[in-house]
Amino acid sequence: MDIPLLDLKAQYETIKEEVIAATMEVYESQRFILGPKAEELERKIAAYTQARYAVGVSSGTDALLISLMSAGIGPGDLVVTSPYTFFSTAGSIARLGAIPVFVDIDHLTYNIDPEKLEKRISTMSAEERSRLKAIVPVHLFGQCADMDSIIAVAKSLGIVIIEDAAQAIGAEYNSSDGSLKRAGSVGNYGCFSFFPSKNLGSFGDGGMVTTSDEEAFQRLKIIRVHGSQPKYHHKVIGGCFRLDDLQAAILLVKFNYLDRWTEKRRENACAYRELFARKGIEEIELPFENKGRHIYNQFVIKISHKRDELKRYLTNQGIGCEIYYPVPLHIQECFRYLGYRPEDCPVSIEAAAKTIALPVYPELRYEQIEYIVEKIGTFLKMM
Repeated sequence: MDIPLLDLKAQYETIKEEVIAATMEVYESQRFILGPKAEELERKIAAYTQARYAVGVSSGTDALLISLMSAGIGPGDLVVTSPYTFFSTAGSIARLGAIPVFVDIDHLTYNIDPEKLEKRISTMSAEERSRLKAIVPVHLFGQCADMDSIIAVAKSLGIVIIEDAAQAIGAEYNSSDGSLKRAGSVGNYGCFSFFPSKNLGSFGDGGMVTTSDEEAFQRLKIIRVHGSQPKYHHKVIGGCFRLDDLQAAILLVKFNYLDRWTEKRRENACAYRELFARKGIEEIELPFENKGRHIYNQFVIKISHKRDELKRYLTNQGIGCEIYYPVPLHIQECFRYLGYRPEDCPVSIEAAAKTIALPVYPELRYEQIEYIVEKIGTFLKMM
C-alpha cells in the first residue's frame, strides 16, 4: 500500500472545477495585486480567527517578519521564542538584527514551556530586560501554546506577543476566564502560513497577519507595500509583502471546506488513538491534547528508541512520514554565535531525536490508518 505523508492531488480532485472557475475570474479581471479576492479573503480570515483585521502577505515567513517590523523590533532587541519550530520563526527575528532568546518546550505539547519562560526572564539582567521587546510563541503542529501564562509574562514586562500560528488556523485555546479563543486573536499579532501543506494551503506561497489593533493594522498595510503612503511617498522602509489575487481566489475556494477538512483530520487522529489502543501498542507516545481544539496540521508520535529505524521501515512499507524537526534551532550552525549548548534545551533535543509525523490529511482512509498502525506494531515486535 502506498500512503503519502500528504495527498494534495486527492484534495484537488474534489475542488478542481471550483478552483478553475475562481482563477478564471481573476484572469478575466486582470487584477492580480491587492485586488478584490485578497480583500475578501482578509475579511473572512479576520472573522474566522476572531480578530478585527487581517492583512494578506506573501508567505508565513513574511507574516512573521512584517509583524516584527510593525512592532518596532530592530538591532539589539531581544525576542523570546521556541527552539523547536520551523526555521523562519527565529530566522525572521535575526534578519532584523534582533537576538533570538530560546526557551525550551513542554514535553507534552512541544510548545514553549511557560515555567521555563518565567525562569529564563528571571535570570536576565536589568539591561537585558530593557532590550526584551517581544515573545513569539509557536502553536506547533496545530495546538495552541499556554497563552494565559504567556500573556501574564508579556503584560508584566510591557512587551508584545506575536503568535506564530502558521500551523494552527482554526485551533482554539480554552482560556482561564472560560472563553474559547482562536489562534491569532490572543496576542498583538497572529501570523499564518498558506504553504500548500497547511490545513488551508494555497497553490504556492502566501500568508496572513491578524490583529485587533487599528494602528498596527494600518502599519502592516503600509509596510507590505514598501512603506509607501500615499504611493511613491515612503515614511518608513517596508518590503514587497503582498498576497496576490490568484492565491487568494484559490484560498477562498478552499476556505469553504476548511472546517470540514479539519474535522476529518481530528477524526483521523481519533482513529489512530483507537487503533493503537486496540492493538495494545504502548511503546508509542501519542499527541497530547490540551483543552481546546487541536487541528492536527501534523500527527506527531514519539518513540523511545530507534526512531530513525522506524522511519526507514515505514518508508520501505510505502508509508510517508517525516521528522519535524531534526535539529533544534538553538544548535543550528547559523545561531552558533548565540552560544547555546545542546543541554540548554534538553526537551527540544529529545523531541528532535524521538518524534516522527504520520499521515493525517483529510482524504486519508480508515483502512490506510489501520495499515500504518499495523506496520508500526510489526516494527516494534522486531525490535
